[in-house]
Amino acid sequence: MDSYGTDTVEELHAGLDQTSEEEFETQSKLIKEFITIPSIDKAWIFNSGSGLQAMVTMSQANLLANKSRKFMLSGHISKESSNLSVNFHWAPFPVEMTGASAFVPSPSGLKLLVVRNSVNESPTKFEIWSSSHLEKEFHIPQKVHGSVYVDGWFEGISWNSDETRVAYVAEEPSLPKPTFDHLGYYKKDNCLDKDIGSWKGQGDWEEEWGEAYAGKRQPALFVINVDSSGEVEHIKGVPRSISVGQVIWSPSSKGSAKYLVFSGWLGDKRKFGIKYCHNRPCAVYAIRLTDDPKDDANEAFPIHNLTKSISSGFSPRFSKDGKFLLFLSAKTAVDSGAHVATESLHKINWPSDGKLPESTDIVDVIQVVNCPDDGCFPGLYATGLLGDPWLSDGRTLMLSSYWRSCRVILSLNLQSGELSRVSPNDSDYSWNVLALDGDDIVAVSSSPVSVPEIKYGKKVLDPAGKPSWQWSNIQKPIFKCSDKVTSRLSSLQFKILKVPISNVSECLTEGAKKPIEAIYVSSSKSKENGKCDPLVVVVHGGPHSIAPCSFSKSLAYLSSIGYSLLVVNYRGSLGFGEDALQSLPGKVGSQDVNDVLSAVDHAVEMGLADPSRITLLGGSHGGFLTTHLIGQAPDKFVAAAARNPVCNLASMVGITDIPDWCFFEAYGDRTHYTEAPSPEDMSRFHQMSPISHISKVKTPTLFLLGTMDLRVPISNGFQYVRALKEKGVEVKVLVFPNDNHPLDRPQTDYESFLNIAVWFNKYCKL
Repeated sequence: MDSYGTDTVEELHAGLDQTSEEEFETQSKLIKEFITIPSIDKAWIFNSGSGLQAMVTMSQANLLANKSRKFMLSGHISKESSNLSVNFHWAPFPVEMTGASAFVPSPSGLKLLVVRNSVNESPTKFEIWSSSHLEKEFHIPQKVHGSVYVDGWFEGISWNSDETRVAYVAEEPSLPKPTFDHLGYYKKDNCLDKDIGSWKGQGDWEEEWGEAYAGKRQPALFVINVDSSGEVEHIKGVPRSISVGQVIWSPSSKGSAKYLVFSGWLGDKRKFGIKYCHNRPCAVYAIRLTDDPKDDANEAFPIHNLTKSISSGFSPRFSKDGKFLLFLSAKTAVDSGAHVATESLHKINWPSDGKLPESTDIVDVIQVVNCPDDGCFPGLYATGLLGDPWLSDGRTLMLSSYWRSCRVILSLNLQSGELSRVSPNDSDYSWNVLALDGDDIVAVSSSPVSVPEIKYGKKVLDPAGKPSWQWSNIQKPIFKCSDKVTSRLSSLQFKILKVPISNVSECLTEGAKKPIEAIYVSSSKSKENGKCDPLVVVVHGGPHSIAPCSFSKSLAYLSSIGYSLLVVNYRGSLGFGEDALQSLPGKVGSQDVNDVLSAVDHAVEMGLADPSRITLLGGSHGGFLTTHLIGQAPDKFVAAAARNPVCNLASMVGITDIPDWCFFEAYGDRTHYTEAPSPEDMSRFHQMSPISHISKVKTPTLFLLGTMDLRVPISNGFQYVRALKEKGVEVKVLVFPNDNHPLDRPQTDYESFLNIAVWFNKYCKL
């Protein structure tokens, strides 16, 4: 049913007048133009028999089907040595990858693996394509494994070096469940006799990884032979207490043992929600493989924990020469309790003979930065690495990371330890590396007022031999927006404001005393009467997240209809060093609220905002701040919109998939967590929640709630809504029955921001 867009929306405050209907009609035509702008997802560059090739995957909202449409564009690359120019010759049309869950080119670029996950208990399909046709197709039944993980977290699909086998992570087969015959008698053989109406019971309940993983079975390791037989091997020896992901092959060298190296998350006691939560203990493991699975069909090799001395290890990558293994770590998040924090980068030596030692020495490559100097590297916020992140010298690593309110591209020379910013220093755009072409870079760049564009960075050396990259646009853009969108975006501008914090306390660390940043987006056209456009204050969730200086379709839509934006990165955000981030836990609802108010006051003082027409928008922890702000500053905002907001920690803690988050953000440490909160705990939760200020609220507020949300269950929002209705505050509620926490399905995203625009227009009198 969902595929035909039949989701219903329940409105607790129903009814539209003729004026509103006309506005919905007008706005719906424009927002569709924005929502359907494609996104650039991944890119690959490889040398094949026909020369240098590029392949880019993109996605686009399919509103009618309420799904994301995936497609691929390929082409060849030509280079002019005389003037260093690079030309991408794209195919005339992209190819839609209908039903494809993942596509992964082989290392040589001569083969393409397409994975089509099962629907309604059907087999998972693996397709191997050459440049001209489908070479092989393998159907893997549910009794072998369920869907392949393609979520970007547990996801791991990796070709071996000779392109004969593929390692991957998929749901383990369903565990046996009790069987009963037509009389209700238990059957020992667990088989169903359909002709006499046997049925299966539920069996034991098992923990899941929370939000976005409801109904997903344990991730497990598999290897498929794609060279001939299509035989699938379920890798034994990994305890069920470890959920695996991000698998890669060890370097291939003659005479040495072959290993699969992967990340593993511990879930033996309780599985807390893992989506957006890097504070789950994990490690990098290795397990040996045989050359022929049939030789040792019943043997399980021991699993090796390669990172025992550190609480977090993920995203493993081997050096080009195979001498060491690099990995990211979120140990600061795990050790402190913050759901995300400043990361670090480490390496270990990999034995040339393939004999793993009992313990490994972990070498720090990039350490956590607590208080960065102005203009200097603020710490690592990468969350992942490219599949092949190395330049041709084999010692220079390329990665993307947040740097204050922007995302930038960095180069790290592991031999010298030199870390450099590769994307332009004078750019306030956000940059993300997509693929490497030898020593050159294919990246995507965008800003709040410009759609994503592919850029090509050409490596050049100065007279002293120091490298830098000259950036150029791809001559033929990968896609074009409609004329209407292009025209509206062309009249917008943005800048990053530095906002001094108020009430600086001596007990704060130095990094927590520094100014915060807010991204201000406005019309570039001067107003005849000098009056400011109405302002939307946007507060991100997390709280340990960031609103980067990049393109957002929904926010660009709001900008295009006459709103200025103030996107606040309050203390606690990523990208500003660990001191600033750790200053917030234990002070949520006060420090972050004050930071947002400081940013608003700063914008008003600079003449950038009309204090009589300021609105407020936030989701999750941003919804927590939205509902806090309308209570603590009841005369500040003329309207507000909250998406799956945290309104009452006391009622949330017992039903969320991340109860530890409630304790950590309320107390500021890990030590208070318990599965059985005390009356004192509940009192503190209530005191720090927006609902404690509800008596002062008078701002008309729109609520957008997802029924399937496991992170902030819908009852949290309903309780707050009903309390507002009880005291006569104007509210409107949209409920999306099949959406979880992000509210990001195409129809939901479209309808949410359509209603937000109409709601704000009503109170800003646009």
